[in-house]
Amino acid sequence: MINVNRLIRTYGDFTAIDDVSFEIAQGEIVGLLGHNGAGKTTIMKMLTGFLEPTSGSITIDGLDIREQREAIQRKIGYLPENCPVYPEMTVIDYLNYAAALHGVPEAERLERVREAITKTELTEKATQFINTLSRGYRQRVGVAQSLLHHPDILILDEPTNGLDPSQVQHMRNLIKEAAQHATVILSTHILQEVQAVCDRVIIVRAGQKVLDSRMEDLRSASRLLVTVQAEPGKVDAALKEVAEIQSVKQLSDDSNRQSYALTFRDQTGPQQCAPVVASALLEQGCALYAMQPEQRTLESIFLETAAR
Repeated sequence: MINVNRLIRTYGDFTAIDDVSFEIAQGEIVGLLGHNGAGKTTIMKMLTGFLEPTSGSITIDGLDIREQREAIQRKIGYLPENCPVYPEMTVIDYLNYAAALHGVPEAERLERVREAITKTELTEKATQFINTLSRGYRQRVGVAQSLLHHPDILILDEPTNGLDPSQVQHMRNLIKEAAQHATVILSTHILQEVQAVCDRVIIVRAGQKVLDSRMEDLRSASRLLVTVQAEPGKVDAALKEVAEIQSVKQLSDDSNRQSYALTFRDQTGPQQCAPVVASALLEQGCALYAMQPEQRTLESIFLETAAR
């Protein structure tokens, strides 16, 4: 569906995006993460054709962004970061105008506007002027305009910005519903939003891609955390008996207990090896106090990649 190959964007001597490549399949919900200034919005602007790459290629549904930009833009629903709307217009008038810009046939506009208003729960605000709405409702208007033409690709830059908790939950449901018919790229500073709705996460730092992984792979534990009380020599002897262990890192050491993180070879997981490790430690006379797979969160992974 989306193929980005060796994308570069420079401003004079400054490189905003540096050799970024990725592919996104149809129907995926992908979270694009990074600190402020990392390059998320720049990537989104190039995907939507609002900003031209310095070099590299973007292909969407077999179309090249340089040669067929308008055809690609007709396939995209886009919510920019600052949600630009016309404050002097009413919600319904603005959406009708946006539908015309999206190329929705006149005979279908009223139904498309009604549908977008219903999906974004704007019915009670439909006849109000946009400048009288709260930030959260203006954000909903921006999302509504991105849905009017039933896009194949939905690109949302900070879609939950300014929303209260109930509105955030509604937005999550709306994104999941949209993904049944469209590919979704979501940029946000709120990691819980990515964990709640995304199938995959791409993290950029200083214009470079530093991680691209499916959420279930990130959540899966790769290390086994063990806490024991024993002489170091006994622990070493016990762990050497477990062939699946690739490396051992000591996390803490005091007079009472020692903690270790164990990494395993190939695709062997900590759950499969935990009984073998426990038996080896007990056979050496080690007192086993705790053993559990390491629980990684998106927040910890984000901090790890940002610190590289």
